[in-house]
Amino acid sequence: MYTQCPHCLTIYRLDGETIAAARGSVRCSDCAVVFDALATLAAQLPPEPIERLPAHLARSEPPQLGAPVLRPNPAQIALFAEPATRKRGHRRVGLPTFARGQRPRSTRDRGWLLACTGLLLLLGVQIAWSERARWIDDPRVRNVLEPLCAQLHCSLPLRHEVATLELLSRDIHPHPSVPDALVISATLRNDAPFAQAWPTVEVSLSNLDDKKVAMRRFQPHDYLADGRSISSGIAAGASAALVFEVVDPGNDAVAFEFSFK
Repeated sequence: MYTQCPHCLTIYRLDGETIAAARGSVRCSDCAVVFDALATLAAQLPPEPIERLPAHLARSEPPQLGAPVLRPNPAQIALFAEPATRKRGHRRVGLPTFARGQRPRSTRDRGWLLACTGLLLLLGVQIAWSERARWIDDPRVRNVLEPLCAQLHCSLPLRHEVATLELLSRDIHPHPSVPDALVISATLRNDAPFAQAWPTVEVSLSNLDDKKVAMRRFQPHDYLADGRSISSGIAAGASAALVFEVVDPGNDAVAFEFSFK
């Protein structure tokens, strides 16, 4: 809103808080005259040039307001009033009917929290169990588990690290006594400083276009007959000769490849 100083005719912009501070009295910052801002209060300025804002005519009777915006409920006024202003004997409003007899929210939230915590712990155990082979092969985890197993009189599975397995030699030739069969031999060495489990050996045969025409994976019990050798694994720095018998895929197979899993 806008008002005008009657002495120097300076027009000012102001808000309701400024007007209500001194019941409409304001001081001009240009000539320091105190005047009634309500006398020329205007919502908008008239077109320029502006000399004087029109003054409001004083009435003997106050104007009656006829456009209500909000009429508070007397019960709400008493409820939200300060304790000192409340009437004596006013009773506090109780819980609604639908809320009576229910358990406190804190107890219900505590139960949900305990249930979620238990589910998270169960999920962690399941993930750890499904990835147990990876944890056991991790040296940091194994250094923690080995002393615990020594106290509990249990044993951990052998480590498995195929990157430390070296293929020293390999050969393929027809089977001497079985027709339409091949004998594949290989020499394997464990370069790891620890004994590790026997690997899964994958043998693949390919043609001239380097496309696989046959493939098979051999588990340790497929190429080792001694169960004690399987359980003890490959000693550190030890070498072993492996022999595999496979069906001859025909003249298309011209190359073969070994890989460890």
